[in-house]
Amino acid sequence: MENVRGSAVREERGLRPVDLARVAGVSTQQIRNYEEAGILPPAARSPAGYRRFEERHRSALVTYRALLKGYGPRAAQAIMHAVHAEDLPRALTLVDAEHATLHQSRLSLEAASEALEALTRQAPDTEALPRAGLTVGEVAARLGVRSSALRVWEASGLLAPGRDPATGYRRFAATDVRDARLVAVLRQSHYPLPRIRPVLEGLRRTGSREALRAALDERRDALNRQATAMLEGSGRLHDYITT
Repeated sequence: MENVRGSAVREERGLRPVDLARVAGVSTQQIRNYEEAGILPPAARSPAGYRRFEERHRSALVTYRALLKGYGPRAAQAIMHAVHAEDLPRALTLVDAEHATLHQSRLSLEAASEALEALTRQAPDTEALPRAGLTVGEVAARLGVRSSALRVWEASGLLAPGRDPATGYRRFAATDVRDARLVAVLRQSHYPLPRIRPVLEGLRRTGSREALRAALDERRDALNRQATAMLEGSGRLHDYITT
């Protein structure tokens, strides 16, 4: 009987910030921040000025936390803003845009996989290069990138072209051009520079494609995890906007 009375009292008084904080595993200040940011709908105030949350706030919190995992903080917050502004078309447009971005990432990944497999099967084409090698500008023109990008990759330890003994200028041999091409393809798939290093090192050390395949498989797994999280988030969002 006492538990029933307690539940009735809590229902009448509403939910406190600490109650919502326990649901999400965050601080009470974070709950206040969520309301101020529009992630939660506005809360009523008690005569003493304290926030009084309701079940809809708990639902909004659970929805946002689910969206956060798959869509990221910026998109999740924008989606909740649109919902609370009763702009459902915008909310759905934001959801569609994130799914389209994920799809493009998958297409880019598969294109990179095909390109890398083709590149690593090719032996360095020494006959296509002058004996002295290529300059930075010539390699950049072949790859369709800026010369400054090649210098950044070199500074990051991904490339190590030789130097002309007379002038000190960089000269790219066939293997250097191959490495630069691999870096360019991976950068197009948004691989960070530190993640590219083990791929190149594996290729240089063994000449195999295993390091490349492992990197691509890791990225593919990450996209699958994101897609699963987005599916959960969109399911929570559907429940929230329909109830």
